[in-house]
Amino acid sequence: MSIDNILKSLNPQQKEAVLYHHGASIILAGAGSGKTRVLISKVINLIRGHDVNPKSILMITFTNKAAGEMKARIGVSYSLGYVGTFHSFCARVLRIDGQFIGLKRNFLIYDEEDQIGVIKSVLKKISLNKKYTPSYFLNRISAAKNQLISPEKYLDVFSDYASSDTNLIYQAYQKELKENNALDFDDLINVTIKLFTKNKQVLERYQDRYKYILVDEFQDTNYVQYFLTKLLGAKYKNVTVVGDFSQSIYSWRGAEIKNLEKFKTDFPRTKVFYLERNYRSTQAILNFAFDVISKNQTHPILGLYTDKKGGEEVVFYEAANEEDEGIYVANMINDLKSGQRLDEMAVLYRTNAQSRALEEVFLHYGIPYVLIGGTRFYERKEVKDVLSYLRLLVNPVDKLSKERIIKLGKTRWEKFREYYDKNKEEAVNKNTDKVIEEVFQATGYLKLYDPETEEDYSRLENIKELKSVAVVFPSLSEFLEQVALVESEYFEGEKKGRNKNGVRLMTLHQAKGLEFPVVFVVGVEEGILPHSRSFDDIYSLEEERRLFYVGITRAKERLYITYTRQRFIFGSRSYSMKSRFLEE
Repeated sequence: MSIDNILKSLNPQQKEAVLYHHGASIILAGAGSGKTRVLISKVINLIRGHDVNPKSILMITFTNKAAGEMKARIGVSYSLGYVGTFHSFCARVLRIDGQFIGLKRNFLIYDEEDQIGVIKSVLKKISLNKKYTPSYFLNRISAAKNQLISPEKYLDVFSDYASSDTNLIYQAYQKELKENNALDFDDLINVTIKLFTKNKQVLERYQDRYKYILVDEFQDTNYVQYFLTKLLGAKYKNVTVVGDFSQSIYSWRGAEIKNLEKFKTDFPRTKVFYLERNYRSTQAILNFAFDVISKNQTHPILGLYTDKKGGEEVVFYEAANEEDEGIYVANMINDLKSGQRLDEMAVLYRTNAQSRALEEVFLHYGIPYVLIGGTRFYERKEVKDVLSYLRLLVNPVDKLSKERIIKLGKTRWEKFREYYDKNKEEAVNKNTDKVIEEVFQATGYLKLYDPETEEDYSRLENIKELKSVAVVFPSLSEFLEQVALVESEYFEGEKKGRNKNGVRLMTLHQAKGLEFPVVFVVGVEEGILPHSRSFDDIYSLEEERRLFYVGITRAKERLYITYTRQRFIFGSRSYSMKSRFLEE
């Protein structure tokens, strides 16, 4: 396509952002506003319209998939200087120039499993008074690296109860990585920053090579990613960042919403463009999205509009309980499926544990479904662990369950055997939820998980949700029978191949970047959305509101919002309150 044809395909807001070619710019791109098209058009305009050498363009994306899409859409005619993630770019820099800071070119890159292995090795050598999981230390070390805090500076910044232990592990961990000629993913960026700050000639060479820098999903950048961008763009200042701060939902990964203001300060002549025309949703959905997100005060709010005519109003449903909620969603899906494919409908929820009630209703109603980015409830690792303990209590010759528990640790296995020997007669006659608690007390199973990390907290929520089933089925044998029946329905669906094109079930986090004609957002209640952990902090509360906004803006044509008067979740029944996001 010629430049003229490209520009004709853009709306006035998009065209203005594309034509700005010299100097720093921020493109605030609302949900469904065509930001990828703008990025591609901007690159082609630089090359064709301003004779910019393609090799001098660096494009940073957040996933390899996004990088592949960018390359495909730019086309083989233009081979850019680099298109990829922060981590892949830094790995490339360090392979070429790492020797300037004593790094061998054949260094290894350790993934999370490797990192956990190193920390386990370190923990064996260092005896600590308190017991923390390897994941706990890895999480804290990663958080420090995301702030460019070295082991030497760690205690200058952190002074809480676990800091001294973490500092010891951090120092030993880095020493072992060095001995193994290895870097972890955080090190890739940190060591590149070290290279650039220690060796100005190397930095200037990369600044001269990449005179034009484009960063996608800027709202998701953390401190070190921003710092690296700032270093690379400091000389020529041709840096374009694209993002929507109303969709910033990854603070738990280190994303910093304050990077927008930092950028304006570090690049003082920054031009800001607003992409507010939406090509995805109806105006009714966009109006509701604006009503929700406009209550946030810590970031820019875009007023999205569309030229689409008509569209259904947003539907709200107050259910009696979580079962009624699931039945309502199932009935609506059955009503809609005559005119809509099942895989064009999505059910979104705040926590993984919420999928359990939905899955069981869908199985009962014969509605095929696919869990996106997740595992079916009864197939989740932590759920299968607990079930293995219970199955062994009922059937002590179950080899599969025994092997699974032994893998959790020999000490834990011995403690379980002691519990079994003392309680084998009574345990099978006790209430299921009481037996689960006793097993946890006896084995220390829950100590495997650190509630301070997002992943482990989600696992603990799944365990609590399993206790909800245990309360409904107090007889241990009936409980295990119920689980077996649900599992058999899983496999029946797989066998018949009916689930491949089923309704999409996923968390709100997993829904980012996707879109569906029909969307249900369920469990919009206080304590769930917003999550109870966000109540005491304005930034956390605003992130929960952004998460709801992300869910709303996935919907193209129809949007359903549900909440309950009562909910049986995490092992107890309680009265529910409609989310403040709806009350507002």
